[in-house]
Amino acid sequence: MNLNPHRPWITPLVIGAFGLSAVTGVLMFFHLDSGLNKTAHEWLSWAMVIGVLLHLLLNMGAFKRYFTQTTARVVVGVFALVLALSFIPAGGAKSEPGFAPPVRALAHAPISVLAQVAGTSTDEVKAKLQAAGFTATSDQQSVADLVGKDLRQQIGALSQVLPKTPS
Repeated sequence: MNLNPHRPWITPLVIGAFGLSAVTGVLMFFHLDSGLNKTAHEWLSWAMVIGVLLHLLLNMGAFKRYFTQTTARVVVGVFALVLALSFIPAGGAKSEPGFAPPVRALAHAPISVLAQVAGTSTDEVKAKLQAAGFTATSDQQSVADLVGKDLRQQIGALSQVLPKTPS
């Protein structure tokens, strides 16, 4: 594949995509991201992957020469090792995000308590759950009783009951 005619835009694609990914990544690291930073980081990083692959194809000779140098092989090997180690679960168990404990607490609260949190009546909470496909037969049941232990299902059911914006 002859990529030489595309040289004028491949390297700028890598530079621009790297800039976007680096800035949004640093913002997310320091919890300063806002708006679409996280979405841009996740989705537009594909532009960097594609750009780097095209850049690599365009410069294959130079890329191969790096692997004749001990320093380059060691640096790439260290990063490959760190990548492999990153798949090992920390603490031996899969960790949950920081928002999981409060979500679980809300999901295990009786519907009567959940209604107070939502600023509405228990009948309204039961009606919203019914509309979402969950039938509550008692005010003492919880969302967890209705949907089970799965955090995503609990979040889905709670999002049907709790107001979208704080009152």
